[in-house]
Amino acid sequence: MIKNTNYQSIAPLKVIRGESAWEESKQLIKMICKKPLLLGRSSSTENIRNVLKSDLINIGLNTISGLLKYDCCEEDLNQILQISKDNNCDAIIAAGGGKVLDAGKLIANRLSIPVITIPLSAATCAGWTALSNIYSPNGAFIKDEILNSCPDLLIFDYSFIRKAPPRTLASGIADALAKWYESSLTSSASNDGLVQQAVQLARVLRDQLLIDSQEAFKNVNSDSWIRIVEGCALTAGLIGGVGGSNCRTAIAHPMHNGLTQLNFSKKPLHGEIVGVGIIIQLHLEELNSNNQLAKQARLQLTEFLEKLELPTDIKSLGLNDISINNLKKACEFACNKNSDIHKLPFEVKLEQLFKATLASLNISQTTLEKRS
Repeated sequence: MIKNTNYQSIAPLKVIRGESAWEESKQLIKMICKKPLLLGRSSSTENIRNVLKSDLINIGLNTISGLLKYDCCEEDLNQILQISKDNNCDAIIAAGGGKVLDAGKLIANRLSIPVITIPLSAATCAGWTALSNIYSPNGAFIKDEILNSCPDLLIFDYSFIRKAPPRTLASGIADALAKWYESSLTSSASNDGLVQQAVQLARVLRDQLLIDSQEAFKNVNSDSWIRIVEGCALTAGLIGGVGGSNCRTAIAHPMHNGLTQLNFSKKPLHGEIVGVGIIIQLHLEELNSNNQLAKQARLQLTEFLEKLELPTDIKSLGLNDISINNLKKACEFACNKNSDIHKLPFEVKLEQLFKATLASLNISQTTLEKRS
């Protein structure tokens, strides 16, 4: 029996998806706002944002532009929030990747105005959720913030998503796979029917990703591609909404948060780090109880990630300095008192997590000590 009342934001008020989703959304946007702030960041998506702004102006909306300088961090949030206030903006339209979408949702939440999300890749499900991750200007994870609601409108236009680099889709697949590997662990003992159903949905999504990903990369005009991009950007968000906070993260995402505290030669994408986090999680399950199923799952996942040219260990993530101090720093952050790692049905000790991280590197502590 569920003893406490649960408050869950399950889905956006409306989702428009398809080849002409943007075109068909314009009249609905006019019903939501008159003076939106269009938020973006990357120079690679500037052309799309210019089209969006031109279209918004053409339908009579007084549209203000806002650009993030960093990831979703307080410095940027405060700057954009002030621009929105100064211009009396009545909505935020966030167009971009996960960090832009998270920032747009958070700013709108703090201003109590509507937010419209327009994912420009399938790298995360940030366009769907009532959750934002906050980072430092250097990209180190600080905390997540639960929002009052999911977006008022999510516009998922296939023509925009097709323009994104293949690397973002691969990253999104790794992030979406984590829904199964983490929720099946965190919620294995749950009696909550919605949580159980969310975990089963995560299993179906995992199977879909394993079956369709190769074809999706070969042919962006295929049904497989549509299933994969929607699975990464939409279904993954639905799973978190239906399952709630106890059906989101286990070890992979806390390890992502810990690894972002370190320095990389080339900044990895969110899902790339999460994929390595899943490998570490499976190593921990294997080391903890000699779990042979975890070993089989790890080998299967490693092979799958390699086919998508995704990192499978910290070395391939591009960490500048693989040292005991750095690995322990990442593990300590993953195990901090506010970490979701403590929602697991068993205790995760720092030393256990460190051993699993070492095992994922296929290197002994003695060898690592000699290098340091």
